[in-house]
Amino acid sequence: MSNNTEGHKQFYIATANLLNFANPNRTYYENAPAYNDKAYEHKLRGLTDLLAKAHADIIAVQEVWDSNALEALAVSLGFKPEHAVIPLASNDNASIYTKGMGAQNTPAVGIISRFEQLETSLLEDIAPKAIIDVPDIGPYQRFNRPPLVLRVDAYGQPITIITAHLKSKRAFFLRDENGDLLEDMDDPNIRVRAKLRSLCMRAAEAASIRMSIIERLQHTREPLILLGDMNDVTGSVTTQLMTETGEVNYDKSMRDVALFDAARIQARYGWMKDVAYTHIYQGMPEVIDQLFVSEEFLPDSKFSLGYVDRVDYFNDHLKWDYDDRVTDHGIIRAKIKLKD
Repeated sequence: MSNNTEGHKQFYIATANLLNFANPNRTYYENAPAYNDKAYEHKLRGLTDLLAKAHADIIAVQEVWDSNALEALAVSLGFKPEHAVIPLASNDNASIYTKGMGAQNTPAVGIISRFEQLETSLLEDIAPKAIIDVPDIGPYQRFNRPPLVLRVDAYGQPITIITAHLKSKRAFFLRDENGDLLEDMDDPNIRVRAKLRSLCMRAAEAASIRMSIIERLQHTREPLILLGDMNDVTGSVTTQLMTETGEVNYDKSMRDVALFDAARIQARYGWMKDVAYTHIYQGMPEVIDQLFVSEEFLPDSKFSLGYVDRVDYFNDHLKWDYDDRVTDHGIIRAKIKLKD
């Protein structure tokens, strides 16, 4: 576990989208080939090589289909199997969520942590005040990929970690029960409406996460970290809906419940703006994998319990040919130092 020679209590925390990481020889999407043993080993080895460079103590992951696969990755990185938490992709037959079959229909989010686990929960239902009607579909009431909340004990300091994988910007076209299209994908007006549906879903998810964050942070001094694949850039409406960072400019009391982009408040900020991207969307690099911290990690706060020393991006593999990549997302990692 990370702890430097000066006596500072510190840890590394990272987030990584693992691009459909599943057990070998299991079908996760009907139109996608299952990994054979060789392909699975290649995927596991490739993810291990990427994540080993980050040597993180806490790793939030997205797009995982099987807990066995995530546990194998955790072990290959020096963790124990029980350090991997991913309820909605469980391969345990006793699981109330999956009955041992792993994730179904859509991949799950998880967290690998060296620290003692104090609490685990899922955000499955959209908060009532965040529910909105999606065009042609109706009320959006449940998360498509429920965020995972893991509260850990880091050197005696409880910290709440929330990882999310919000609805993508990909157009959401209507389909029948058999999955057959009900709309003309080539109609530009239909395409706009389909993208509007995705935006509405992502906005409802973001608003619901925000309300959960407020509930945990308001009038407390326990830190919180939100990280994951937000499927939009840091300054987007949906991302800011979750963090409300800008509100602090007008109301300092908002610090209590706002979240702050770790990359913007890091002690060594300066050069990162030239190398920061975690995904290439339609040929353009962008940061959609993000890491936010609460006021307790602001160095100038009277309630500060530590600070973000630096943020690093591991994205060289995104320059490789697509077939050579084991994931199409970069890894973002923060080094956080706690006060003694």
